[in-house]
Amino acid sequence: MKRTGRLVAATLATSGILYLAAPFSHAAESKPGWQAEWEKVVAGAKKEGQVNVYIWGTTTILDSGAFQKAYPGIKVLGVPAVGPQLAYRILSERRAGKFLADVVIDGLPNTYPTLHRAGALDPIKPALLLPEVVDESKWWGGKHRYADPEGEYVFINVGAPQSGGISYNTKLVDPKAFQSFWDFLNPKWKGKLLVWDIRGNPGRGSAAFYFFYNNPQLGPNFLRRLFAEMDPVLFRDERQATNWLAVGKYPLCFACDSRRGKDQGLPVDLFGHMKEGAGMTPRQFTFALINKAPHPNAAKLFVNWYLSREGQTTLQKSMVAAGENPPDSLREDISKDVLPADSRRIKGLSYIPLDRAELLDVQPIYKVVNEGLKQAGRE
Repeated sequence: MKRTGRLVAATLATSGILYLAAPFSHAAESKPGWQAEWEKVVAGAKKEGQVNVYIWGTTTILDSGAFQKAYPGIKVLGVPAVGPQLAYRILSERRAGKFLADVVIDGLPNTYPTLHRAGALDPIKPALLLPEVVDESKWWGGKHRYADPEGEYVFINVGAPQSGGISYNTKLVDPKAFQSFWDFLNPKWKGKLLVWDIRGNPGRGSAAFYFFYNNPQLGPNFLRRLFAEMDPVLFRDERQATNWLAVGKYPLCFACDSRRGKDQGLPVDLFGHMKEGAGMTPRQFTFALINKAPHPNAAKLFVNWYLSREGQTTLQKSMVAAGENPPDSLREDISKDVLPADSRRIKGLSYIPLDRAELLDVQPIYKVVNEGLKQAGRE
C-alpha cells in the first residue's frame, strides 16, 4: 500500500511538473516559423533604411505613401522610365559596377527577355513570407503566375482584360453591329480604319496584337487580312489618332485608348469583348527582384507588402485617384469596385493569358504585318 502511494505521488508530481512546464513550452513554440523570419527581415530592412524601386512609367503607388506609413523607417526611392529604358538602365549600371536597383516593376517584354536572360534576377518564391501572400488560393486561378519558364523569377500580379483595344466614334458607329472581330473586315470599313503600326514601337499597343495573333479563332490570318484587305491608315502618334477618331475623320481605331477622351466628354468609346473571347495582359506590372541588391531585406519587405491585400488595393486606388488607367489585380480577395467596368475581368469569361514567355516574340507578328502590306502593294 505504501509502495502504491509512493507511485501515485511520484506520478502526480511528475504530471504536475509536466503540466506546469507545458504552458512555457507552448509559449516558446507558439511563434510560427514564418513570423520569426519576417521579424528578421523587418529588422534588417530598418537597418538598411531604403528600398530602390525601378518602375515603368508611373510612381503613383510609391507616391501614395502607403508603404512608408506601414514601415515609416524605410525610404522608398522610385526610379521611373518607359519602354525598354528601365531594363537597359539597370544592365548599364551593373556593367559599370553599380548595383543600385532592388526591385523592378516593368513591362513583360523587358523583365523576361532582357533582365531574366541577362541573369540579373533573384527567385521570388523564397522571399514570399506573409501567409496571405503565400496562400495561392487568394489569387486568380488558385495559383501564382510567373512569366519565366522556371516559374520563379518574373511574378505576374495583374491580369487586365484585353479585348482588342478597338475604339470607335459614337456618332459614326453602332457598336451593336459588331459581334465578332471578323466584322471589322467588312469591306464597308475599307480605308476607314486607324491601326497602330506595331513595327514602330513593339511595347505600345502590342497586347492587342498578341491577343489577335494567339487567339485560335483569329490568328495570323486575321492580322494578315486586316493589313492586306482593309487599306488601314497606320499611325505612330496616339494623340493624333485619338483626335482624328474624336472629330470623325476616321470612325474606328485599333489600339487607340479612348478612355480619357470619353471621360472628357468626347464622342469616343471602347468596344468590349467579342464572341472570340478576350485576352489577359499584365501590362507594365510584372514584378521581379534584382540580384546583388543593395537593400535585400528592404526588397523582401517591399515584395510582401506590394503583393499583400493592402499593396494591391493601394495599386488600384492610387491609379484611379491619379486619373490613370488602373489594372485588375490577380488577387481575388480584394474589392474591385474602384475599377472602371472595362478594366475588370468578367467572371465566367474565358481569357487567353498573354503572360507566358513563349508569347513574347514579336517577330512573327512583324512578319504577318509585312506580308499583309506587301500583298496590298504597300511595302
